Amino acid sequence: MRLADRLMRALTDPSFQVEVERADLSQISDEELGSLLPAAYRVGRSSTPSMMTARSAIQDLGRERQPRYTPDACRRMFEALVAQREARNRADLTLGAGSLLRCTGPWPDVFGPARTLTEFLLEKDDMNQPYALLAVAGLAGGTVLRAVAERLCRSEGPIALDETGTITGLAPAERALLSEIDRARSLTSPPPLADAWQRLAGVPAYAAFARRALQAAADRADAIQAGKIPYRADKAFTEREVVALGHAARVALLRDEPWLPALLDRLLPGIAVAPTAAKTLPSQALLYEVVRAGQDFPTPELVTAVRTVRTVVRHAGVPRQLDRMLKRVEAALAERTDVALRLPTLGFGDDGVLRREAGGYAAVVTVAETAGLTWEKDGRPLRGAPAPVRRDHGDLVKELRDLVKRVGVQLGTLARALEGGFTVDAVHPYGWWRAELVGHPIARAVVRRLVWEIEVAPGEWRAVLPGAGNLPDAPDDASVRLWHPIRSEPGTVRAWRDLLTERRIRQPFKQAFREIYLLTPAEEETRVYSNRFAGHLVHYRRMFALFRARGWASGLLGPWDGGDEDEAVRTLAAGQWQARFGHALADWEGDHELAATDRVRFARRVEGAFREVPLAEVPPLVFSEAMRDVDLFVGVTSIAADPDWTDRGEDRHAAYRRTAAFGELAESARARRDALERILPRLKIADRCSLDGRFLVVRGDLRTYKIHLGSANILMEPDDTYLCIVPSPRRSGGTVFLPFEDDRLSLILSKALLLAADTTITDDTILHQIKRGA
Repeated sequence: MRLADRLMRALTDPSFQVEVERADLSQISDEELGSLLPAAYRVGRSSTPSMMTARSAIQDLGRERQPRYTPDACRRMFEALVAQREARNRADLTLGAGSLLRCTGPWPDVFGPARTLTEFLLEKDDMNQPYALLAVAGLAGGTVLRAVAERLCRSEGPIALDETGTITGLAPAERALLSEIDRARSLTSPPPLADAWQRLAGVPAYAAFARRALQAAADRADAIQAGKIPYRADKAFTEREVVALGHAARVALLRDEPWLPALLDRLLPGIAVAPTAAKTLPSQALLYEVVRAGQDFPTPELVTAVRTVRTVVRHAGVPRQLDRMLKRVEAALAERTDVALRLPTLGFGDDGVLRREAGGYAAVVTVAETAGLTWEKDGRPLRGAPAPVRRDHGDLVKELRDLVKRVGVQLGTLARALEGGFTVDAVHPYGWWRAELVGHPIARAVVRRLVWEIEVAPGEWRAVLPGAGNLPDAPDDASVRLWHPIRSEPGTVRAWRDLLTERRIRQPFKQAFREIYLLTPAEEETRVYSNRFAGHLVHYRRMFALFRARGWASGLLGPWDGGDEDEAVRTLAAGQWQARFGHALADWEGDHELAATDRVRFARRVEGAFREVPLAEVPPLVFSEAMRDVDLFVGVTSIAADPDWTDRGEDRHAAYRRTAAFGELAESARARRDALERILPRLKIADRCSLDGRFLVVRGDLRTYKIHLGSANILMEPDDTYLCIVPSPRRSGGTVFLPFEDDRLSLILSKALLLAADTTITDDTILHQIKRGA
């Protein structure tokens, strides 16, 4: 008997038992799951333990997968919801609407069950699933649909009323889409359909509502600012209106509507700043909802608008929250390369320079690695803004300083978008790339410092550095993509690293020196998970902050129910792959919240749901980029790299710290070593330094020191005594050129420069340690 048949019998026959715990539920097809779910939802609380176990297993599977329902299974799901209503005095309509959207054939006639369910919720005045309720009510006829619409429109505000009216005029399948994307969907529903928003955005009536709604919101914000509507903190819109406007914003952002940027420039300041001197907001809820919409469908213009608003908000906590949210928006923007690379010229000339005259003086804004503002008089540079200009042209000075900040934001956003495009393997037409990126007065500051590949013949890619000139002749429709070292031979990678170092080109993100993570024999053995970064002790709060900064989603661990372990999840390759990094609470000592790292797993999107796959099936670039993040999490937050941890003495974590602080080098540390091989010969202390395995060895006059290239911890010869140097803002690598930004590399160099001249050290705590065993 097939597993699906055994499970169906276990759900319907109290005398039949199956060992669900030992069953391989991955054998269940999506169609079989769609048949089993209605039977699972018919199992009542008074059923046998075996039936309850089977019900839980199938329902759990239904939350993870995308079931496919035959018309008969759809009908049975509605009948199960009616039975559920009778037994549990509730009805989960999202399951019914969702089954129809996943139906493999013509929709069945569910007029009777739909009417029963709708009238039941109307009688209870249960409006907790408004969009599912509208979808199911429409199946019960126009009279029932109008009754639901009238009930939903009570005191919900005109924008919510407009959305409800729009929905009632849609086709049944279009109404069901609103149930699919509703945040109030039940915890028992399957993951939303991957194309639900795209399908909704393609409905002309709803796209028209989106524009009306956002325009009405901006008009209301203007009226509040003008005093035409009395101001009440965070009461500018009802709760239902905020939800409706969130839908409208997502549809407009997804459609990349040309009218949206100007409207956001009106709306966001209007809802973020009180018309009085109060530090409250007209609608904090809507501000956050628009930014959340940007996390789903970001645009560069939205990022700029939110960053602009962040500077004017008076509420102390809002800028911090916006900063956290913007990190997720920018991470998502990297996955949307079709709009992420769009930059305005902002009045800059082809040479990347903007000049403005003011009272005989000239302001010059130049875009190089970043934007900078300088002032001139008759062609001679000045140290700063002249006093007459500050006095008579204050608005211009402020405008130009704001422009510099805005360009800096755009350059950072562009760099993050390009870097994030690695896992998408984004490809651009050569003609567009040459004109709109390489030739763009602002974008070129980022683009020309990166290595690119141009397909000069089918399957033949030529790597170029646009800043060096000599672009090859290629047709405008030839493909261009960012070069990644994982696609090149080691000799080619070394050549690019040598060139960048020789020409002192600092890349906007680590590209030529980028770490590469290939599948290891141990990972081939474990097959579906990697233990490469398991078993480390890390500062949990620091790692949690890095999760957010790098676009990983994770619940917060803590000493509460269910807070002992979690997985951080990052979605890559335009939503087709997921990486999952397990971690668990290991210790809770006041400010020292420690987590233990665990396995890394990967899942692929299959028919709208993610399914775990063997590591060998993960595209090498996706695998490498995800593991690079995990290496960063461990390397930055491990207690082995924390010099303050030594002050705690021999605690129960000392053994781990001793092993990890001076252990084998991870890929990030190997890239650091490769950079040092090129940097050290150029330093004034070159004759005192050498690389020896895992260490940078520095010869001082008092002792010889070994700096670990992973943790930056120091051992002193001859007896490998530990030397603790707590980083200070005043100690740095100075003006040493680094081909990429790396705080740990800067720290290693600053320690090397300090220890090479150890007789000049004046810090007593350092000197005492050095001289104690010298």
